[in-house]
Amino acid sequence: MNAVRAYFNRGWRIDDMKNTGYLYPHIHKHLKYMYCTLFCTLLSSTVGSSFHYIWNIGGLFTLLIASGTIFFLFTTPPLERKKRVCLLITGAFFIGASIGLLTKYLFGIDQGFVINILACTTIDFGTFWVRSLLIRDRSLCNCWWLVILMFFWFAFASDIFGGHSARWMVQVWSLLALYMLFISVYSKEVMNDSLYGEVDYVNRACTNLFHLPAVMVHFVRVQVAGMLESFNRCMRLLNR
Repeated sequence: MNAVRAYFNRGWRIDDMKNTGYLYPHIHKHLKYMYCTLFCTLLSSTVGSSFHYIWNIGGLFTLLIASGTIFFLFTTPPLERKKRVCLLITGAFFIGASIGLLTKYLFGIDQGFVINILACTTIDFGTFWVRSLLIRDRSLCNCWWLVILMFFWFAFASDIFGGHSARWMVQVWSLLALYMLFISVYSKEVMNDSLYGEVDYVNRACTNLFHLPAVMVHFVRVQVAGMLESFNRCMRLLNR
């Protein structure tokens, strides 16, 4: 019970979300490495998925390699970061080559949609990484316009890789927009945790999806608390 409570109780508040001021060098470096790791990982997975789409290389063999690589990744000591990054990128390639089989037989999703989703996410993380190289304050993770870029890319890529179903496209747009919101909020959490010594960017890249439920629940909670506080403040001013 305490573990569940700690999972949903994060260490940041609404003021941390609004802060766009100075970014300490070690926090900026941590974010830059995390975005680079995520970009390389998604790029590798997109390439693997494209190989499966073009040459049909995915199968039980690639799935076993991916499982073995991920096992070695989590058994490698945290200090061996370069080795862990290589294992993560390698595992992502074979996961991308294998995921088409799972989505096709379990969910009936066209492989073209899988490539589009991976490519959109790769471009978004690449944009985050480039911005982290150019911008050195807390506003670098406020990339809401990425959603528009993501929509244009998905519409263009659908003509190349297929996947023209309007139902699937609306669902994919909604999920990707939610994920970009999560990454923006998650970046704020990474900044906050970096102040207390949490600078393992490989671990952050590996577990970013695992944190999605807790981050979004905490985000909604602090937003509601902020709106209630603003409402109470306005009511106090009106009653004077």
